[in-house]
Amino acid sequence: MARVIAVTNQKGGVGKTTTCVNLAASLAATRRRVLLVDMDPQGNATMGSGVDKNALELSGYDVLTKRASPAEVIVKTDASGFDLLPANGDLTAAEVELMNEIGREHRLRLALNSVRENYDYILIDCPPSLNLLTVNSLSAADSVLIPMQCEYYALEGLAALMNTVEQIKETVNPNLEIEGILRTMYDPRNSLTLDVSGQLSEYFGDKVYRAVIPRNVRLAEAPSYGMPALAYDKTSKGAVAYLALAGEMVRRHGSKKTSAAVAV
Repeated sequence: MARVIAVTNQKGGVGKTTTCVNLAASLAATRRRVLLVDMDPQGNATMGSGVDKNALELSGYDVLTKRASPAEVIVKTDASGFDLLPANGDLTAAEVELMNEIGREHRLRLALNSVRENYDYILIDCPPSLNLLTVNSLSAADSVLIPMQCEYYALEGLAALMNTVEQIKETVNPNLEIEGILRTMYDPRNSLTLDVSGQLSEYFGDKVYRAVIPRNVRLAEAPSYGMPALAYDKTSKGAVAYLALAGEMVRRHGSKKTSAAVAV
């Protein structure tokens, strides 16, 4: 059964969508079955995966409002190797429609339960704010992956996000855990980067991924062509970094399964 990972940060511009698209492609390259769920009304993950958000007949809106099942909405991406549950601006309307619905915060979790057996990983691209779409994403997830830049304001945003995660655990998803902290737009020549990176490692320990994502032109260019960096330029530093992240993630989960088997 799939591990469901919400990729989120309430601070914008930290590489959240870039991480979703490129990690999905990298996990698919390791022959894992991957579903990327776009829960951001901006639809950037949808466009970055090569799907035109303006031409969608069905989207995440239809799933959340029970107008369609995930199986009816999911599309295959041509160049990326993963499946996509796409989104566009209609998701904003879903927030309004669900406002007075009982169990509204669990709509996505209940919907994904019908397809979890079909995948090894389900990645959810969350909007950069705490709203009903984010709450649905965190309710559906087993864990949270947090991309962040190594700068002072990012640390403040991380503290706020950790409070949000704790609130979600107390109210709608007691099993939610931190998947990992991913350092993005990483520049080792910057002393502040090194200082913040050190603080992260001191506080979160092995939850901080060894893999780091550098500032990379190819990563920035790839979305305009509707493809992940791995398809756009597989030799680029960005593509290589996300492959390293995927490998690290797969090894971590393999170790957990082995430990659980030994314990039994």
